[in-house]
Amino acid sequence: MPFKKMLFTCLIWVLASDAAFSWGLLGHRIVGEIAGRHLSAKAKREIKKILGNETLAMSANWADFIKSDTSYRYLNSWHYVNFRPGISKAELLSHLQHDTTANIYNRLNFLVSEFRENKTLDSDRKKLYLRLIVHLVGDIHQPMHAGRPEDLGGNRIPLHWFYEPSNLHKVWDEDLINYQQLSYTEYTNSIDFSSRQQRKEWQSTGADEWLLESFMIAEQLYAGVGKGDKLRYEYNFMHIGTLNDRLLKGGVRLAGLLNELF
Repeated sequence: MPFKKMLFTCLIWVLASDAAFSWGLLGHRIVGEIAGRHLSAKAKREIKKILGNETLAMSANWADFIKSDTSYRYLNSWHYVNFRPGISKAELLSHLQHDTTANIYNRLNFLVSEFRENKTLDSDRKKLYLRLIVHLVGDIHQPMHAGRPEDLGGNRIPLHWFYEPSNLHKVWDEDLINYQQLSYTEYTNSIDFSSRQQRKEWQSTGADEWLLESFMIAEQLYAGVGKGDKLRYEYNFMHIGTLNDRLLKGGVRLAGLLNELF
């Protein structure tokens, strides 16, 4: 293969792979840590039987780490779902119901149904499916994982985060979170505040509503930047509340789902 063609092919593969990452290491661990703090005693016991000493926070990034193993490449499209800009709620929900391509919505539903209905799951399969559930619930709450196909969920919208080159997807994966300069436990301690009524309301909705929320936020994020923009203190000030809300809701909803399953 000519060098230029090979380089182009590799670049496309890297961009496509990047589109499937979300929250980065820290964000996923925050979602997992929050969920772990809101589990029922029964769910904690059952999850420990599956994961052993691996906490939800530590299991949360497994689905990204495994991308180094090409035998798991089939999971790449499980991390997101793309929507056309400007679609209505009804159109979005219809898309989720009729899209047969493996995506975050139908694959999460599959994993949940396996725990609910398949009584023959062996221990290895349970561990795989649980790790994936932990990760995908986090992914659903990252707004750019309900982004647009033409820019790979914001990966093709170049920006600068302070003085470093970035893109819209990466800003919401890592840059905003890392800018707070907190460990995942410190971050969890700083945002894990919710009333019983709030948790009940958040947990009463399903993955379709979670994706609708992310899509609506993503639409605002797209409108708020232009290619090459330099994002600094003002962007952090304007969006840190939204970021923290998505992390918190992701963790609380993950806990609710796991409490139901176990």
